[in-house]
Amino acid sequence: MTVKQLPLPDLVAQCVRLGVPGVGLWREPVREYGVEAAAALVRDAGLTVTTLCRGGFFTSEGWEAENRAAIDEAAALGTDTLVLVSGGLPARGPGLRDLPAARARIADAIAALAPYAAERGIRLAIEPLHPMFAADRCAICTLDQALDIAERFPAGEVGVVVDTYHLWWDDRAPAAVSRAGAEGRIHSFQLADWITPLPAGVLNGRGQLGSGAIDLAAWCELVEQAGYSGPVEVELFNDELWARDGVEVLEETVEAFLGV
Repeated sequence: MTVKQLPLPDLVAQCVRLGVPGVGLWREPVREYGVEAAAALVRDAGLTVTTLCRGGFFTSEGWEAENRAAIDEAAALGTDTLVLVSGGLPARGPGLRDLPAARARIADAIAALAPYAAERGIRLAIEPLHPMFAADRCAICTLDQALDIAERFPAGEVGVVVDTYHLWWDDRAPAAVSRAGAEGRIHSFQLADWITPLPAGVLNGRGQLGSGAIDLAAWCELVEQAGYSGPVEVELFNDELWARDGVEVLEETVEAFLGV
C-alpha cells in the first residue's frame, strides 16, 4: 500500500533490486492480478508475503463469507497471517451507537472464524486502530482491547498487530506490547509516522518514517525487547506519496527505514 501506484510485477522487481525480502500485500491488487498468479510472482522472485490485509469488518453484512475468502487467499499466497480491521458501529439496524455491543459482536465473529483459519494454517491478527476510526472502521482502539479478545484463543491462532501510527498516543501501549510479546501474540509489526496537521482525508495521513512525531526507534526497541523477531512492515497511506514516482518512494522508504 505504501507504493500502491506500482503494479504488482514492478513492486516485486523493485523489492528484489533493493534487497527487501518480503512484502505485505492487500487483497484488492492481488485479486486484480489474480491470486494464484500473484502467489507465483512473489514466490518465483524469492520474496515472502509477510501478511495479507485485510479481513474483518465484522459488523457489516456478509462478513463471514468475505473473511473465509480472505483466509483462503492468504493460504494461497503462502503467508501465515491475515490482518483484521474489525469494523466500527453497524451502519443500520440495532446497536447504531452501542460501542460495547459492537466490540462483543467482533469477538463473537472472531470466535466463529478462528477454527476455519486454524485449519488452513492462518493466524488472525487483530489490529487496533486509533480511536478516531472507532465509529466507521474499527471499534477495537487499544492493544489491550485486542489482546482481551485474542487471549481467548491459542497464541498460534489469534494475535495482534502493533502499528505505531495507531498506538503511539497510548501510554498503556508499552505494557500491552510486553504482554503481547510474553504470550507470543505479536503477529505483525508496522511502522508509519504521525504528521501534523492531518490532511482532510485523515486516513491518508501516515507520514514517511522520520517525518513526524513518533519515536520509531523506541518502538522498534520496545517490540524487540518483547521478543518479536519477525518482519517489520512499513505501511503508509499518503496521497502525496502516491502521486509521486513509485520507485522513488520505495527507495526513499528503504532509506528511511534503515535510518530508524
